[in-house]
Amino acid sequence: MNVRFLAPARQELDDAVAWYDQQADGLGKEFLDELDRVIRRVVAYPLSSIEIEPGLRRGLFARFPYRIIYGQDGNAVVIVAVAHLHREPRYWADRVK
Repeated sequence: MNVRFLAPARQELDDAVAWYDQQADGLGKEFLDELDRVIRRVVAYPLSSIEIEPGLRRGLFARFPYRIIYGQDGNAVVIVAVAHLHREPRYWADRVK
């Protein structure tokens, strides 16, 4: 199964990694490792996460206060948002058509 990021989700990822790298050396890489773990779980079991809206699910990070919002498009997992848990809920909703 392929994984693709919407452009705003990719920017959120880049911003989060840059922020964590500013906090401590190597923390951005640890964030990416956690993201990789979440994505691997989602790819292996795409329907196992809680459905938060029709066709959209969330994958929670264990160590960082983040989640990915994702859906499926054919044989691809589409990451809609790399969302901080303390942001305004559903700020990403206009990305889904």
